[in-house]
Amino acid sequence: MSADLSQRLVPDGLWELAAPLLPKFTSRPQGGGTAPVDERAAFTAVVYVLTSGCAWRHLPETFGVSPATAHRRFTLWTEAGLWRRLHRAVPDELGARGEVDWAAAIVDAASVRAKKGAR
Repeated sequence: MSADLSQRLVPDGLWELAAPLLPKFTSRPQGGGTAPVDERAAFTAVVYVLTSGCAWRHLPETFGVSPATAHRRFTLWTEAGLWRRLHRAVPDELGARGEVDWAAAIVDAASVRAKKGAR
C-alpha cells in the first residue's frame, strides 16, 4: 500500500487516538495460525473498506492484510466497542485542542403532525 494512501486514510493523529483503544489480539490457545499482522495495516484496511464501500473480498493486496483478517479484526473491534469509543475520542481530542466550535451544531430532526387516522 502506498504511504500516501495510508496517511490519507489513517493520519498519524488518528492512529495515535485509535491505537490505545484497539483490543489486544491474542493468538489462538491451540497454537498454529499465521504470523501476527501489523495493527495499523489492519486498521487502515478496515477504514478503506468502510469508507470506500469496497466488498471485503475485493480488498486490494497492497494493504498487506488478507480480506479474511481485515474482516475478522473489524468484527472483533466492533464487538469490543472500538468504533463507539473512537467516535467519542476524536471530538474530545479536537475539542481539547480548540479545533471544534461547540457553539455551532447541527441537529437533524423532523416534527410532523400525524394526520387523522394516520399510522
